[in-house]
Amino acid sequence: MTLLSASGLVLGALIAARLPALPTPLLLPALALPALCALGLPRTGPYVRALAAVVAGFCLSGTWGHMKLADRLVPALEGRDIEVIGVVATLPARVDRGLRFEFDVESAPPGVPGRIALTWYDARPAGHAEPGADARPPLPAGSRWHLPVRLKRPHGNMNPHGFDYEGWLFARGVGATGHVRARIDGAAAPRLIDADASGLRYSIQRMRAAVRDRFERVLDVRDGVSVSCPWAGVLIALAIGDQRAIPAAQWTLFERAGLTHLVSISGLHVTMVAALAAWVCAALWRRTPVLALRCAAQRAGVLAGLLAAIAYCALAGFGIPAQRTLIMLAVGSLALLGGRFSSPFDALATAVCVVVPVHPLAVIDPGFWLSFGAVALLFYVAAGEVGTIHPLRRWSGAQAAITIGLAPLTLALFGRISLLAPLANLLAIPVIGLAVTPLVLVSVLLPVDAFLWLAHALTAATMAVMAWLVTPDRALWQGAAPPAWAVLTALSGAVCALAPRGWSGRALALPMMLPLLLLPPRPGAGELTVTVLDVGQGLAVHVQTAMHDLVFDTGPRYGVEADAGERLLLPYLRAQGVRQLDALVVSHADSDHSGGAASLLDGLPVLRVLSSVPAHDGLRLRRPDTEDCAAGQAWVADGVRFELLHPPPGAVALGGRSANALSCVLRVHSRHGAVLLTGDLLAEGETALVEAGAPLAADLLVSPHHGSRTSSSPSFVNAVAAREVVHTVGYRNRFNHPHPAVVARYREAGTLQRRSDRDGAVRYRFTADGMAVERSRETDARYWHNRF
Repeated sequence: MTLLSASGLVLGALIAARLPALPTPLLLPALALPALCALGLPRTGPYVRALAAVVAGFCLSGTWGHMKLADRLVPALEGRDIEVIGVVATLPARVDRGLRFEFDVESAPPGVPGRIALTWYDARPAGHAEPGADARPPLPAGSRWHLPVRLKRPHGNMNPHGFDYEGWLFARGVGATGHVRARIDGAAAPRLIDADASGLRYSIQRMRAAVRDRFERVLDVRDGVSVSCPWAGVLIALAIGDQRAIPAAQWTLFERAGLTHLVSISGLHVTMVAALAAWVCAALWRRTPVLALRCAAQRAGVLAGLLAAIAYCALAGFGIPAQRTLIMLAVGSLALLGGRFSSPFDALATAVCVVVPVHPLAVIDPGFWLSFGAVALLFYVAAGEVGTIHPLRRWSGAQAAITIGLAPLTLALFGRISLLAPLANLLAIPVIGLAVTPLVLVSVLLPVDAFLWLAHALTAATMAVMAWLVTPDRALWQGAAPPAWAVLTALSGAVCALAPRGWSGRALALPMMLPLLLLPPRPGAGELTVTVLDVGQGLAVHVQTAMHDLVFDTGPRYGVEADAGERLLLPYLRAQGVRQLDALVVSHADSDHSGGAASLLDGLPVLRVLSSVPAHDGLRLRRPDTEDCAAGQAWVADGVRFELLHPPPGAVALGGRSANALSCVLRVHSRHGAVLLTGDLLAEGETALVEAGAPLAADLLVSPHHGSRTSSSPSFVNAVAAREVVHTVGYRNRFNHPHPAVVARYREAGTLQRRSDRDGAVRYRFTADGMAVERSRETDARYWHNRF
């Protein structure tokens, strides 16, 4: 009965989380009242109770959503300079040229939400600073400040199968993002009011900051990097849950080995800490007669384990994953103390019934499904065990069960599965969980540097073995994003595979998991699919025919270790089932078009590269076989013609007055429609194409230079005569793209205009039925997404 209620609660919350708009707030209490009454009546049937739980979960999640939507920045305050007073609520994290942190607002103009995410940039180098600009002062966690800020509503990139940044912020209660203004005319400069704001949560943040500072000092971490102790970020993550000091290369290793859960304060670590504390307490309790006579050692151990878990989660900052783990442990502890649950599944279901009301949007978090799924799988496998089983066999069986059972979810959520995860976890979990983590926690309590050095040595040795283990490319299996029905079918197959031996239904496991191998449908012969991705202020376009794939531009670079190729393009292409690119065209050298090229070349085989970048550019150093773009180059793939129209032959070798002047222009033509991709082509280049009589007519145009007033000249717009144009622009970009004059020009030409900041990724399918259009912000709309 509890299991049915928990399933209903999760289903109701999930339905609410997938709505593009929430029902009116007045409707939710009217639905919730009879549902709660049905749940409270003792004689309610199990299926009626499950239905009531669905309604209750829906109403609870919807009500929570309305409360959070009411606490978001009002549009009228976007882009305005305002002053706020509040407290630094999280550990400031080092980012490119500044610090990023969350800020609890205590005083602000009406319409400013209670929590905002801010970036405080470093002062510009000498000679480039704004008049009156001051160096950024130290920013301790838990300090109260008076800050001049400029805010905007939460907004993220929207692409098929992409990360929902807006949903992540919404679940954290962040109602606006922005940056600190060094100085505003007529307003005070940033000012520290109180270095130690009162409140338990701020005291916890200061304690975490002190731990991080000590670890960084002992392990010689400077600006987030340690040469002598490269795994320092892992130790900091194990101590306080701050993973931002772990470099990208190490994350890649963890992903290939299936060890990402080991470097976060997850259920595994919290449970191990609680179990270790319970074992030590119970052992000492039994040896103390006075205590043993007053309370059973087992009960004392359970309470000690729970207290240890609370302390560890506090050290982790009580993040949502840590809270979820703590709730699960608390429910399990109460079950052991009271003996109220007939089975472990009842305890797990009760934990779900507590987690979902506390965090209704946890159902969109992959960690929710993976953590509860892993525990459920362990219970399921243990229930089928017969007789005495050797501990090593039980341990290895548990790792295999988790890998097989969670494979469908892992593939659906992340697009890849580590084939060596069972072996890697079998070796790494005992070292990291039973040796490194206790050493790290002892180092938190005792100022003995030797414990940290030993923990680092053990981590380095373990990861050296993992690096050797996952060196072959076959260690990681990547698949296309499976449809929902395939995931559900494969999960059923995994349950069959893990069923007790002798059950005839186990033969169904493999056939039921085969749908995971299905690839998304591709265009037919002569057909064409073009996806203009949402990469912010930049450009990336995927062109797909029946058997070939081309990418035009790779989006911007976001920082030292982040770019659109790694964050957006590669996940999208893998989800589409693309295993290699037949051609990559990098239109020119500007970083908003070429910033992701290196990551894309590292992540996928690329057969041919064309570009107008100069000879010294990093793209040519990485791919010496890069061809110069030149008008007249053409090829045909699957009945679709690709033709370069610009720059003129030899122009790349001679150079141009700017990178934009050499921008590659590609026309893709099928029997069902044509597409013109222009990069950052300037007006003079447009004029040259028009005067040369180039074949510019197209059904779809990606606007030159993001709709800048230096492009989209009247003669060019008229020559293309596009049915639709897409402006690839960043939300509230500082360039004011697309320019109002350009927007008016396309409107006068009768061209329907799309914007990547408003529509997300836009996909065009050219078939015999015409041109079909899909917009990510429409097809994947959720009620928390920004609309303007």
